[in-house]
Amino acid sequence: MEKVLMKGNEALAEAAIRAGCQCFFGYPITPQSELPAYLAREMPKRGRVFLQAESEVAAINMVYGAAGAGVRVMTSSSSPGISLKQEGISYLCGAELPCVIVNIMRGGPGLGDIQPAQSDYFQATRGGGHGDYRTIVLAPASVQELVDLVYDAFDLADMYRNPVLILGDGILGQMMEPVVFKERPARELPPKTWATTGKMGRQKPNVINSLYLDPVQLEEHNRKLQRKYQEIEEKEARWEVLNGDDAEYFVVAYGICARIAHAAVEMARQEGIKVGLIRPITLWPYPKKAFEEVISRAKAFLTVELSCGQMVEDVKLSVEGRVPVYFYGRTGGMVPTAEEIFEEIKKMRGHS
Repeated sequence: MEKVLMKGNEALAEAAIRAGCQCFFGYPITPQSELPAYLAREMPKRGRVFLQAESEVAAINMVYGAAGAGVRVMTSSSSPGISLKQEGISYLCGAELPCVIVNIMRGGPGLGDIQPAQSDYFQATRGGGHGDYRTIVLAPASVQELVDLVYDAFDLADMYRNPVLILGDGILGQMMEPVVFKERPARELPPKTWATTGKMGRQKPNVINSLYLDPVQLEEHNRKLQRKYQEIEEKEARWEVLNGDDAEYFVVAYGICARIAHAAVEMARQEGIKVGLIRPITLWPYPKKAFEEVISRAKAFLTVELSCGQMVEDVKLSVEGRVPVYFYGRTGGMVPTAEEIFEEIKKMRGHS
């Protein structure tokens, strides 16, 4: 299998095509604009649909229509654009429609800047729209993983009839790395008998809806959704632990921060500090089991993020007050160095 040097946004776009994405609806915004630009060029060549909508609101509602017809569909944007899509995402979750949504995060709040950030964590993992719903959230840490998780995103969306969010950042979207587009066996997925493709011999047509005027029906629908979310939590949490066998302290980071933190962990171990790294790959469901596996010997945890502190709340919920949890973050597009994180590791050891 040949390695190809590609920018993250373009590699993600190519992976989506290879994963069977039939329709893309979006609107350009930095730092993810190369993604729709690539699809605008390549989708028509391969008999697929690309449409640049008049707005992010229009794009997410086009996703609703295509998903309802049972085709694999994707949209992408960056932080403020994702904010505009939140009502539509709530509708997609309420109607149980599978799709893939990509957020290549930039600094905020407001218009912020076009530099990398991880300050959309709450929005992604708590549901930025209205109602009791969840989206599966995948957090790649390299361009190769960005590619691999695109395939998984479409499969998970179809498996659970639920939107899946790929949460990247401006660095991952813009950086170039060698990637391999691996041939993957088709996953066994449930047939889309619910899709609105005509009666197809049935007595009644399928109806896709998220409106329930009867509160008894709406409560039952919400309970059905919660049962599905519980199944996802039990089966789909993913994480990686590095140097965890003998570690007494742990750094917790995802995405690009995890790569920088890995370098800091290696620096600390060279000085005899027993540190490991927990890297969540799913941000929802959050990999609480990763903490249970190490909590008996852990003296403290340090959460590192490109934000003012958001994932740290999930770390605290996972640790349940059993050991201290510290936080170090940079924001506004600033990125920590390995040396900065190493200094925070030494502070953590000194406090614990």
